[in-house]
Amino acid sequence: MTTATFDRLARTCRHDYPGGEEREIPCDLVEPRERSMRRTPADFARLLEYARRLDADVIALQEVDGPAAARLVFPDYAFCFTRREHVQNVGFAIRSGIPFRCADYAALGLDADGLRWGADLTLYPGSARQIRLLSVHLKSGCPRQVLTSRRDDCRRLAAQVPALERWIDARASQSAPFAVLGDFNRRLTRERNNARDRHGRLIAMWPELDDGDPPEADLTNVTRGQPYSPCSLGERFDDFIDHIVLSRSLAARIVPGSFQQLTFDREDSRRGRLSDHCPVAIRVSMRDE
Repeated sequence: MTTATFDRLARTCRHDYPGGEEREIPCDLVEPRERSMRRTPADFARLLEYARRLDADVIALQEVDGPAAARLVFPDYAFCFTRREHVQNVGFAIRSGIPFRCADYAALGLDADGLRWGADLTLYPGSARQIRLLSVHLKSGCPRQVLTSRRDDCRRLAAQVPALERWIDARASQSAPFAVLGDFNRRLTRERNNARDRHGRLIAMWPELDDGDPPEADLTNVTRGQPYSPCSLGERFDDFIDHIVLSRSLAARIVPGSFQQLTFDREDSRRGRLSDHCPVAIRVSMRDE
């Protein structure tokens, strides 16, 4: 969020976690001061430099208040964000001049506090170049456990899987190219091969989604097989939880060797509040190029 928005909301911060439709922030983001999540104009300027290095046409975004904050990092882009009152929204930055249509996919929120919606973006709508994209930020707290775990985080993530699969299958039934991008909060490349246990209960996300039915739902996760690098100093993660998942026809258009993980420079990660995630990217060719 912008510095001014943070300062305004910090004055009335909450000691519990705000609900999904409340425009408030928890006090543990404000205090203690040395660990505050307040970003200064200098922090946004550094993020802007990384956005310029990335130089992408379309960027899926998570944990962003909305266009006012996103514009500080992507000044020459248009935006598509979910319309929750909450300060954490999911969306896209789209390079100026690319036509698009924007919608919410509220089904991912399961009508529950704290679960984010999906941002549903159509590029080049109504043309031969049309591509459908969904930006997601799925439930955290269950990165590797089976989805039948007793942990509430795993149960809630498991409940989001059918909603995500419905979106994928609806797009696949149209035999049109699509992608799902964002923070899955799940180590998809380390999941077991079986989607369900012998009782038919959902235990793994990736084999449930990547079932090839309809055929366009034969999916490719571009992070699979790619080496992971820590985004910044002191990071505790050792594998991707941010993924770009492409439909069969869109995966066929990947530019070979174009996968990128843009990590933060050592000095930048030491001195500034950038992000606890860094971009992953892929290039795909357009049909008429």
